[in-house]
Amino acid sequence: MLAMNYRGPYRVRAEHKPDPVIEHPGDAIVRVTRSCICGSDLHLYHGLVPDTRVGHTFGHEFIGVVEEIGPGVQKLKIGDKVLVPFNVFCGSCFFCDRELYGNCHNMNAQSTAVGSIYGYSHTAGGYDGGQAELVRVPMADVGPMIIPDDIHDDDAVLLTDAVPTGYQAAEMGDIKEGDTVVVFGAGPVGIFAAKSAWLMGAGRVIVVDHVEYRLEFVKRYAQCEIVNFKEVRDMAEHIKKMTDWMGADVCIDAVGCEASGNAMQTLTGRYMMAQAGSATALHWCINSVRKGGNVSIVGVYGPTFNAVPIGNALNKGLTLRMNQASVRRHLPRLIEHIRAGRLNPKEIITHRVPLEEVSDAYHIFSEKLDECIKTVLIPPNANQVRKVAASLTN
Repeated sequence: MLAMNYRGPYRVRAEHKPDPVIEHPGDAIVRVTRSCICGSDLHLYHGLVPDTRVGHTFGHEFIGVVEEIGPGVQKLKIGDKVLVPFNVFCGSCFFCDRELYGNCHNMNAQSTAVGSIYGYSHTAGGYDGGQAELVRVPMADVGPMIIPDDIHDDDAVLLTDAVPTGYQAAEMGDIKEGDTVVVFGAGPVGIFAAKSAWLMGAGRVIVVDHVEYRLEFVKRYAQCEIVNFKEVRDMAEHIKKMTDWMGADVCIDAVGCEASGNAMQTLTGRYMMAQAGSATALHWCINSVRKGGNVSIVGVYGPTFNAVPIGNALNKGLTLRMNQASVRRHLPRLIEHIRAGRLNPKEIITHRVPLEEVSDAYHIFSEKLDECIKTVLIPPNANQVRKVAASLTN
């Protein structure tokens, strides 16, 4: 099969690899019809995530058609069109019983540190991802969801991560009616966090970034206010000035370890790697939110040390909530929002690139060229796969 192949920082290419095979009775093999490049894939691409091994295939956002199933699979059949949440989870452990699928205890040898994620280094289980023609999907009766006939494939692929992660970011902020919400980061997750904040009753939504085309996009898509941090001397002071010197009720970090905006954080977190990424956005969240406010963190950081102003959080009496999104839990509600027209995820897709050109796709997305917001990779013969699937269901 053709698959994205990691060769080291800033080096990825499309190469032929052996087809995945059934390794467990509960496995399925899915032929991918769409996969995405996620902002957190760039952390791998830039060499910032521990134990990202040469030869690994990235991609935790993908949909496809079931091509083969193990003898233990009961809920799927060959030809089913499925979306696959980015979490690899068992469905029965202490955490899965509480719908904390991003914290599953059984699918990763390092589960005390992190759950399992498709295509996200061996720290997160070492599972190959969906930027490929084929992918092995463990626990196929638990994770994948059959895509309803009235849900567009472009919407479905964004339901595997970007939409539920943005939605959970807003949910963890515990937004009350009329709250002022500040989202740091105007990438896809930040865009969906801003949109979701309105769904949860926010009275005002402000998005902070420094890339003008992204700010203009989120302003249109999420009907929010925007701030370019390059035009601001002090972010916390600026947010307080915008909020009658109180601070925001909720701040959301949708950036993570590659945040720009502070030279020292960038030096120590991205170039020297003396801490697990630049924590600039997290500093801004803690310092910009009001006393007694809520900080929600979905931006990805490494599992080691970060320089964070925890004393400020203590003295301000803040509530900090953070996690990998539990995608499966959110899907029924998000599909309801799509059907009702309150969400239209596919509108953020700006680039569709053949899987064969994955190297160029990463470069465009990483360098924010051509006003790129979200990139979808199309594997070879994806159209033919959809036609075969349709004939199998008729």
